[in-house]
Amino acid sequence: MSGPAASGPAASGPAASGPAASGPAASKPQASSKSVVLDAIRAAGTISRVGLIRATGFTAPTISTLVRKLINEDLVVETGHAKSTGGKRRVLLQLHHASRYAVGVHLDHGVITYALTNLGGTVVARISRPGAGAEEPGVVVARIATEIASLIDGVGVEHTRILGVGVVFPGPVDAARGIGGPPDVGLAPAMRQWTGFPLGPALEQATTLPVVLDNDSTAAALGEHWTGGFGTATSAAALYMGTGIGAGLVINGITYRGPSGNVGELGHVCVSADGPRCWCGARGCVEALAGPAAVVAAARSDPAAARAVGFTVGVRRPSVVADFAAISRAARRGEPHALALLERSARYVGTAARTLANLMDLEVLVLTGPSLAAAGSVYLPIVRHELRSSFSRGTHTVDVRLSRSAATASAIGAAALILESELVPLSHGSRPPEPRAEERARLTESAS
Repeated sequence: MSGPAASGPAASGPAASGPAASGPAASKPQASSKSVVLDAIRAAGTISRVGLIRATGFTAPTISTLVRKLINEDLVVETGHAKSTGGKRRVLLQLHHASRYAVGVHLDHGVITYALTNLGGTVVARISRPGAGAEEPGVVVARIATEIASLIDGVGVEHTRILGVGVVFPGPVDAARGIGGPPDVGLAPAMRQWTGFPLGPALEQATTLPVVLDNDSTAAALGEHWTGGFGTATSAAALYMGTGIGAGLVINGITYRGPSGNVGELGHVCVSADGPRCWCGARGCVEALAGPAAVVAAARSDPAAARAVGFTVGVRRPSVVADFAAISRAARRGEPHALALLERSARYVGTAARTLANLMDLEVLVLTGPSLAAAGSVYLPIVRHELRSSFSRGTHTVDVRLSRSAATASAIGAAALILESELVPLSHGSRPPEPRAEERARLTESAS
């Protein structure tokens, strides 16, 4: 699996076992024995040492040594005993959820969303603040650093317990070139001033915390995976709508990113070969025809729809997402013009989702993101109807759901990026081999 981009100083911080510094295309380092055991405990909730031996394949002495080390580091605690099976009752282990925390930041044009999660991925605080808008990136970074500090202080968490900051963004992230990669690729017009900006290093300097970067759609999928939104599905996706449209993929429990971190650009699937020109340069993209900006533009160009929504000529809200939310509210009130615009958009989105389901043989599709938090009640039945004709229907249906945390999914996923780097062994889904004799000796010495 390819990891998200991480900037340099993070390599020496708490999340050092996480994403490599060479960008999305770089694979994660071989999983440590500690991370394997932590992941097994996280996945089980509570588990005995014998259970860890079965789950990891490690020997009893290795598990004993690793567990002692994790307890000494305050990452794991003993919590009661398992039911007796006739012999001595086994001591159960679980993560010490309050021992470490992670911050997630979803940076967007209209809104910046923050989430603070504990070691188990539970959200303990979240806030939303005005988005990046037209401000210079350096000014926004300074504001983000201040708002992160306020978020942490607001719940009384010690800063020394913060593992790092995950930041996600509506576009590709390239650690070598900065946000957006090359100047002619990747970012929507509203965020073009961020092209090439070294967000990771800048935010690390401002917060003195390790920073990991990724795409917001991918983060939304990771957030759903961590919070159980995909259940036990082996092929699942999050269809994300914020300012634009994207998708994140989780295959066999691994978040798939591809060689450049540009997986899931669902908004640029062609649904009309002769359709309008998209900002990406192609024609007929679903985003150009049915994305939030297209819906808002259609509402403003239709006097009846504009009146129904309450749009005033020459007066615009702070962002496309805010305008789209106003259309969604009008649709929920029963305004036929607003409802028709959303239903038209949903049919195009459903068509693109069916393409994704056919390509990936999806079992679960979760609708998420701030725009779908506002309009999910309209989109959900239409997307479900479209996916009833997916190619896999003879074998299994595609379970289409609305996210339980659609408005903040990407921020939660951003925090999960940090937790993933600390807890989850990611070496293309494989477990590391049993430690060799010299490593067992080192582990024993460090735990004593």
